[in-house]
Amino acid sequence: MNIRQAGSADLDVVKRIASETIHAIYPHYYPTGAVDYFLSYHNEGNIISDINLSRVFLLENKGKAIGTVTIKDNEICRLFVLPTFQRHGYGRELIDYSEQLIAKDHRKIKLDASFPAKTIYLNRGYRETGSYSILTENGDCLCYDVMEKQVSSLHDELYDGKIFVPKYNSNNGEVNENTVFHYHQNDQMLWGEYSGGDIVRGHLIGTISNDNSINFYYHHINTNAQVKIGKCYSTPHVLPNGKIELHEEWQWLDGDKSAGTSVLIER
Repeated sequence: MNIRQAGSADLDVVKRIASETIHAIYPHYYPTGAVDYFLSYHNEGNIISDINLSRVFLLENKGKAIGTVTIKDNEICRLFVLPTFQRHGYGRELIDYSEQLIAKDHRKIKLDASFPAKTIYLNRGYRETGSYSILTENGDCLCYDVMEKQVSSLHDELYDGKIFVPKYNSNNGEVNENTVFHYHQNDQMLWGEYSGGDIVRGHLIGTISNDNSINFYYHHINTNAQVKIGKCYSTPHVLPNGKIELHEEWQWLDGDKSAGTSVLIER
């Protein structure tokens, strides 16, 4: 799976994804006039204008474009996944990507939520700020909600005071379900303490990038009185309940210098 910026050659692909999704899904929620309005709004001219402004992105699976999203400053727009690929997490991937991109420069994310998507956004922490209706040409009404979500930026000290526990770790790791991590943050600096399970006492220290990913080094003493040292790269994922899940790639810097992966979840 890959998300990339769309170019002018992708115009027909973006238009087809939007059109097929609207035709398949929206008639279950909206009258004919409202469906026609959606189709006319996502027309070729509007799409190519957004492509030329580098706002449009495509999600590909095995080289095939199956979803699209348009990001205008702090607003998520034109998010569609082909009907045959829905309910497989692809929409979530597009939302995650959009939120992470917007959070680099903005504290608030905005979007217009259609009936089919409203519950999804509510479960991700969005809240209604207004409800509106548009009278279409044949007298049908198109109703939608404007929604917003506050997001954390680097300067909000996203990790400060957070506690994480392991959800998964490779077999060659020493952290287990009984290990508890306490994180602290000051601007781009991160440090922490951890213990429990096979870890008697451990410390970590690192830096936080603009996308809130973490590069850090760690050392600890285990129950066998061995001192172990390693490095780790950690990527945050915000869950629908607002908690943070850290996906980690780590490597021992002593012993066999083997590598592994782990997942931590905010407690």
